[in-house]
Amino acid sequence: MAAVLERIRRAGRPPFHRQTPAEARAAYELGAEVLDLPRAPLARVEELTLRGGDGQPCRARLYADGPEPRPGLLYLHGGGFVIGSLETHDSLCRQIARRSGFAVVALDYRRAPEHRFPAAVDDAFAAMRALAREPARHGLAERAIAVAGDSAGGTLAAACALQARDEGLPLTLQVLITPGTAPRTDSASQHQFAEGFLLDRETIRWFFDQTIDAEQRDDWRFAPLQADVDGVAPAFVLLAECDPLVDEGIAYADKLRAAGVAVELELFRGMTHDFIKMGRAIPQAHAALDAVAAALKGTLAS
Repeated sequence: MAAVLERIRRAGRPPFHRQTPAEARAAYELGAEVLDLPRAPLARVEELTLRGGDGQPCRARLYADGPEPRPGLLYLHGGGFVIGSLETHDSLCRQIARRSGFAVVALDYRRAPEHRFPAAVDDAFAAMRALAREPARHGLAERAIAVAGDSAGGTLAAACALQARDEGLPLTLQVLITPGTAPRTDSASQHQFAEGFLLDRETIRWFFDQTIDAEQRDDWRFAPLQADVDGVAPAFVLLAECDPLVDEGIAYADKLRAAGVAVELELFRGMTHDFIKMGRAIPQAHAALDAVAAALKGTLAS
């Protein structure tokens, strides 16, 4: 991991918080899959359209390693609600589909600052409802879906699980990969790993400022740690030790457990945020992908 961080440092790219949103998006698009695994060939990669939270169409993409209907997983990409896209997470979604046997539906939700909170949340909720209520219409097996996401996408996945509980929609699992769950950047890990560990604290603050007003940040849809979590779907939480977000990920897993929710937690020592997308460089990325796949497969036996 240290060698990867040094390689990134030598590239000399300006941090996202010193760029405009458009510049940050372009930079992330260029670099997002440099360390990721090659895009795996799959039997089905199909473009879909799902209705967003504002009633307008949202792009989506289905990945499946076989022609028959398979259990469905809604995937919500990371990027601080500002950057990231279907393309930046294409390899990751292919790997999850190939290793798990699930059909992964990735959503191109609206991003800030053009579409501030709760636009991304509303799009994620709308997509979850569509897939849960009419799976066959979207090429999925007729069974309860799962929801997953990394970073800000993990925030959205946790919020989807809470909303599914409130609406009575069945979910088999929530997969939270290095999620953001807290309303502020004041945890011990936010200070300990503030700079030089891939995701800087100043960048997190910049994402917050682009996305949501300060007085809204205690809303559970943005900060799931503020929610009543009783009765939500079982969770698989995957964290990186050297991540500013690790403390809030652990805190959320603890809160779920205290509420009687089944939780499996995997903490990868020495890893940073986004390590799961570095399969060309570090073996821990493969182990993380296999752990996600195993958690999903585990839901099929129940």
